[in-house]
Amino acid sequence: VQRGNINIWLSDSAISKWQNTEKHGGRGRSNHYSDLAIETCLTSRAVFHLPLRALEGFVNSLLTMMDASLQSPS
Repeated sequence: VQRGNINIWLSDSAISKWQNTEKHGGRGRSNHYSDLAIETCLTSRAVFHLPLRALEGFVNSLLTMMDASLQSPS
């Protein structure tokens, strides 16, 4: 009956590990997002059959609904 209603929860530990805090030690800029964040997004992409641009908007809308001050990997 409630088509389009998506409930997804991220644990507090997943939210705290969303952004990468480790330095890679090489030249250049470090990764901004953790492997957990990228794997979560790519799993959502596979489940919902989304192109990458739509996935970014989808994950951003989920994080906004969760009232988390995070952004999806671009």
